[in-house]
Amino acid sequence: MEPFIHRKGDNGCEWLELEPFQRAYPFASAGFTTRRGGASEGDFDSLNCGLHVADAPEAVVENRRRLAEALQFPFETCTYAEQVHGKEIEVVTRAKAGAGNDSRERALQAKDGFVTNERGVYLHALFADCVPLYFIDPIKKAVGLAHAGWKGTALGIAAALVETMSAAYGTKPRDVRAAIGPSIGSCCYEVDDKVIHRMERVLSDSATEGASASYYEELPDGKYKLSLQQVNRQIMIKAGILPSHIEISHLCTSCNTHTFYSHRKEKGRTGRMAAWIGLRDNEA
Repeated sequence: MEPFIHRKGDNGCEWLELEPFQRAYPFASAGFTTRRGGASEGDFDSLNCGLHVADAPEAVVENRRRLAEALQFPFETCTYAEQVHGKEIEVVTRAKAGAGNDSRERALQAKDGFVTNERGVYLHALFADCVPLYFIDPIKKAVGLAHAGWKGTALGIAAALVETMSAAYGTKPRDVRAAIGPSIGSCCYEVDDKVIHRMERVLSDSATEGASASYYEELPDGKYKLSLQQVNRQIMIKAGILPSHIEISHLCTSCNTHTFYSHRKEKGRTGRMAAWIGLRDNEA
């Protein structure tokens, strides 16, 4: 069953709610935007949340405000970073809340993952085919979010985030619930042997038998269809997360450009969706 469920706010903003998290952990909020219900025009129509593309900055900030309004978050607590396809993780406290919500200069610099255990701090990351990774520790009441393109996946950002939660909050990997969000699927994601070799390297000591057979398909022309979702799942399992604790979306951003932006399908001229996760201020 698809774990991301469509929602629409009174202001027209449309997003996907990570329903299993919402149902089991009402003290948290997690989800993923669509491209619908915003102020952007042209190639960025209409809910583009990325300031680093060639969209009008005022439209992007308006879109971010609309998202916060629809989700009933204070905009000043919505936190963004300048992503670099790395594996650096930021521990976000109240003092850092709101970084980058209205400008790139104020964003957390060179970070592709975030963790927090403070209520009312909402972590956001930007996507247009790359894989959003969500983490929640319901015992320690801590959450995390990561941006995993093929480079971040090859660097093991999923494992780095779990390690950061363990170091910062005493999280035990077996307690973590994780989710892999909408992203480009193997149906649309062709790569060369350089990328496949990087995937093999990061999974080389995986304890999961048969992992290699499940994450890529070799094509007659020497290219490969790659499932970054399955690679990240294996990395999560290797990091100690139980397989039964991992949700996976089946929504492909490239197949569904009426709903999502796709960097590959739209040849780079497109917007960005936002993934978010946070601990609600108003829940016991």
